[in-house]
Amino acid sequence: MTTLVTGATGNTGRHVVRELMRRGERVRALTRNPAAAVGLFPPGVELVAGTHTAPETLDPALEGVSRLHITVTSGLAEVGPELVRRAVEAGVRRITVVWGGAVGPVEQAVADSGVEWTRLEPQEFMSNTLNWIDTVRAEGIVREPYDFPSALVHEADIAAVAAVALLDNGHAGRAYNLTGPQSLTPRERIAILSRAVGRDIAFVPITHEQAVDRLIATGVPRADAEYVIDWYSTSDDAATTVVDTVDQITGRPARTFTQWADEHAERFQEPAVTDRLTTP
Repeated sequence: MTTLVTGATGNTGRHVVRELMRRGERVRALTRNPAAAVGLFPPGVELVAGTHTAPETLDPALEGVSRLHITVTSGLAEVGPELVRRAVEAGVRRITVVWGGAVGPVEQAVADSGVEWTRLEPQEFMSNTLNWIDTVRAEGIVREPYDFPSALVHEADIAAVAAVALLDNGHAGRAYNLTGPQSLTPRERIAILSRAVGRDIAFVPITHEQAVDRLIATGVPRADAEYVIDWYSTSDDAATTVVDTVDQITGRPARTFTQWADEHAERFQEPAVTDRLTTP
């Protein structure tokens, strides 16, 4: 059986592809630019061109697919139900969906699809820390409006749970809250990242509106930018409470932020340091 992974080169999607391949599965990876994805995955992955936000173009990609992994991203809310409908008509019988932070049209369409489904509800992704790269490299600082704790989850752990739900029985109709093993404030994450990078990194507070404007400047619609920053503005129980779902589903401990920081430390290095690390 073949699994189609949408957003296959994204922070989570690429891990889903690798985890499925590790388990010996046939994987079809959907990406806007297959040529750019060559070498990103293990041998044997079938790369197909397309995007899940244009479901009317995906019938060829869905042909022969029995399992589907979806990550809800910006722009999917309106067309996602159509993607789900086409997938079921094409013969998909099991779907995992990484929610967009709430049960919206896509998540509901999956739940109403009539096939086996599992919804993954991760709290904050550890990969959100990548948003700090530019200011860390250029100035040795991180600018954020709030310093509330967050039970961040490693994107590879989200993928590991997705693979189990796609391949193993017993997960249909379940919604899994996913966190890492610690709830950390931005200052605590910065301290861990500083040790991994080998450089002091400072925390610089900014206002709520400055944070919203910063997102808008990257092309994010105002409504989405305000939603994201509002999410950071309160210490919500679900976002801060550690749960052991990853351990229970995968049979191993969830990855720590220290592990994540060590894996990505080179990306936060000053340019001169990175050049020394990559020069033959």
